[in-house]
Amino acid sequence: KILLLLGFLSTLAAVALIAVAVTQNKPLPKNIKYGIVLDAGSSHTNLYVYDWPAEKENDTGVVQQVEVCKVEGPGISGYSQATEKAGPSLMQCLRRAEEVIPPSQHPETPVYLGATAGMRLLSLENKDAADKVLSSVEKTLRSAPFNFQGARIISGQEEGAYGWITINYLLGSFKQSGWRKFLHILKSRSETSGALDLGGASTQITFVPDETPYESPESWLHFRLYGKDYKVYTHSFLCYGKDQALQQKLAWDLQASTSSSSLLDPCFHRGYQRTINISDFFRNPCTSAEKKQLPFNQLHIQGEGDYQKCRRNILNLFNKTNCPYSSCSFNGIYLPPLQGDFGAFSAFYFVMNFLNLTNEKSPVPLDKVASAIQSFCARPWQEVKPEYHQIKEKYLSEYCFSGTYILSLLQNGYEFTEENWQRIHFLGKIGSSDAGWTLGYMLNLTNMIPAEEPAVPPLSHSSYVGLMVLCSLVLVSVLLLAWLLFHKPKCLQKGIV
Repeated sequence: KILLLLGFLSTLAAVALIAVAVTQNKPLPKNIKYGIVLDAGSSHTNLYVYDWPAEKENDTGVVQQVEVCKVEGPGISGYSQATEKAGPSLMQCLRRAEEVIPPSQHPETPVYLGATAGMRLLSLENKDAADKVLSSVEKTLRSAPFNFQGARIISGQEEGAYGWITINYLLGSFKQSGWRKFLHILKSRSETSGALDLGGASTQITFVPDETPYESPESWLHFRLYGKDYKVYTHSFLCYGKDQALQQKLAWDLQASTSSSSLLDPCFHRGYQRTINISDFFRNPCTSAEKKQLPFNQLHIQGEGDYQKCRRNILNLFNKTNCPYSSCSFNGIYLPPLQGDFGAFSAFYFVMNFLNLTNEKSPVPLDKVASAIQSFCARPWQEVKPEYHQIKEKYLSEYCFSGTYILSLLQNGYEFTEENWQRIHFLGKIGSSDAGWTLGYMLNLTNMIPAEEPAVPPLSHSSYVGLMVLCSLVLVSVLLLAWLLFHKPKCLQKGIV
């Protein structure tokens, strides 16, 4: 009877321990937080909604994009002649964010707006207009039911740095533990990925180089993330986004042209025509230095579709004659030796994806990239336009130039070679989140990436409870065995006899 009683009690204790463990580790209702960032670019504005589990706020990669809304119309810098319309243009996407985020969490959801190179240029051209645009935007964002945290023009360095933070956060490069940390110790290559960003008005290159001479102090940023220090090189080239680069190229062409109002342009498809107003053209800060008196008010552009000539024209944009440092990219800007893998996003991805050159499993070799762009440029406009009728004519007509420009920028500007070209990965998304600067911007402003790695217990709660249950079962079994050995029941004694 005693043996049966002890067995029953032991079983009851084990069941109780298991029940406690199961109850303790039952999933709790999700406590999700939200954040909103508006990317006010030169050509358009995007609104991004992010969410993350509150209890894992400082974990790497837990923030995910749940919504993106493209604002109709131009970027906010396009409202320089009607500044009061800049803010209201954002309302449609703000209403979309109200639908995505639960109403109870609207008041605690931070909303940020970062304006990039388009507003940088407008600020240089007309600071009063830029201030009024931002004022209109701020008024609209304050009227939304969210927790407005600011609207400002971010610097090119910030744009590059936040893009670098975004892709490395999403790739899990900042925080390793256990076997992943051990594998990273064995890796000889840089453990973070570089970031290549291309917009309409500027382009950024950001990466962690090997130990190099500390040149051009203004090109370096220092971060301490998850207990590790990062010395990051970054530079932003204003006026070298794809739209402004085209404007610069046309300005160069005009300098070399005669008094004719017609220009044969090798970077547009044969048969394509475009007309631009000279007065608007030279008002741009990126082209104003090339301004000259012309005997005509409009320039008529006719496409020629010649990749090699287009490439030669674009090379005029990169001044490689003077380098005051040990190594340079172009225009006398310091560039340390390229290191590690690079994620190329924004327009780098959109253009190369259109040209079918973004194979992630096996990067397309450099010679095949050049051949594909050359073949596309050689196609007549009358053939290209109907095939891609769903794409706006402005964008479609510039893919030849944009593809050629991207190749020239990466190969001639940043000096990627056939060998390290394979280390460029054209990224549209990483997981569910767009590659870009906005996520890094929010992570930084919400202090979601701690300087020191958060302290964690050696075992998770579930592991701890499971271990306690196992130990309890073993203890009960040992006690029962001991009792059986020292107090042999009659049934066991008869069996031995």
